[in-house]
Amino acid sequence: MSAALPMPPFAAQAKPKLSEALARRLGRGLIIGIPFGFLILFFSLPFLVVLKISLSDTDGVRYVDLMHFANGVVTLKIRLASYLFLARDSLYLRAYGYSLELAALNTLICLALGYPFAYFMARSPATQRPALVMLVSLPFWTSYLLRVYAWKGLLDDQGIINDLLIWLHLVDHPLKMMYTTFSMTVGMVYTYIAFMILPLYATLVNMDMRLIEAAYDLGASPWKTFWLVTVPLSKAGIIAGSMLVFIPSVGEYVIPDLLGGPSTLMIGRVLWDEFFSNNDWSMACAVAVTMVLLILVPLAVFNRANGEVGQAA
Repeated sequence: MSAALPMPPFAAQAKPKLSEALARRLGRGLIIGIPFGFLILFFSLPFLVVLKISLSDTDGVRYVDLMHFANGVVTLKIRLASYLFLARDSLYLRAYGYSLELAALNTLICLALGYPFAYFMARSPATQRPALVMLVSLPFWTSYLLRVYAWKGLLDDQGIINDLLIWLHLVDHPLKMMYTTFSMTVGMVYTYIAFMILPLYATLVNMDMRLIEAAYDLGASPWKTFWLVTVPLSKAGIIAGSMLVFIPSVGEYVIPDLLGGPSTLMIGRVLWDEFFSNNDWSMACAVAVTMVLLILVPLAVFNRANGEVGQAA
C-alpha cells in the first residue's frame, strides 16, 4: 500500500488565492457597476430620449425616427432647426446668461458665508460637532417647497420684515423686495448654503493641524496662515461645495417662480414654458440638452481640479 505524497505548499495555497482574487474582482465590479448602471438607467437613457426628440422631425402626430433603412440604403435625418433658433434668439441667450450669472452669484455668496461657518464647526470641540451638523441639516427636515414659500411671507410688501421696519420707523413705506433679483438670491442662498457648508466642514475637520502649528512656529501670522495653509488645503471642499451649489442653481425653477415672479428670465422657467405653455417639445428638448451641456463643463473642470488636488496630496 503506497503512502500519499505530501502536497506542495504552493499547491495548497493556489485555490484560496484564486478564489480571493475572484471575490475581490467581483466586489470591485459590483461597487463600480451599481452606480454606473444607475447612471445609465436614470440619466443616460432619458437624456438620449430627450436628445432624439430635439433632433427629430415630426409627421404631424409623432416624431420620425432619425435613422431610416430602405432598399439597402441607410438614411440619417437630423433636424437642427431648434438649435439654430436657440442660437439666434436673444431670449434664450439672455435666459442662459442670466441663469449662469445668478448661479455664480449664489455660489460666491454661499462660499463667503459658508466657509467661516464650516471653519467654526471644524474648530469646535468634538462633542459639539454633531449638534452643529444637525443644525445645518435641520432645514432639510421641512419640505423644500414650504421653505421657499415661507420667504414670501417674510419679503412681501406687507410681509413680516416690512411690517417690522415700519413699526421701528426705519422706513416710511414698504420696501420692494419680492419679485426681484434680491428675493431670488436670498431664497437660493438659504436653500443651497448647506451644500457648501458640509463639504467644507468634511475637508476642514480632517485637516492636519500640525501644518498650522508649523506655520505659527515659522513666524506666520494667523491671517497669513489662513490664506497660505488653510485655504489651499481646503481646495477640494471649496470645489465640491461650489459644484454642488452652482449646478442645481443653473436649472432652478421653483425659487424663480415663487420669489422672482412670472417675468423672471431663467432657463428653468423658459424650459417649463416651452414644454407646457407652447407645447413645443422639440424646442424644449433642445433647451434642456443645451443646459445639460452647460452643466457638464463645470463638472469637467471639477473632475480635473479634483484630480490635481489628489495628485498634489
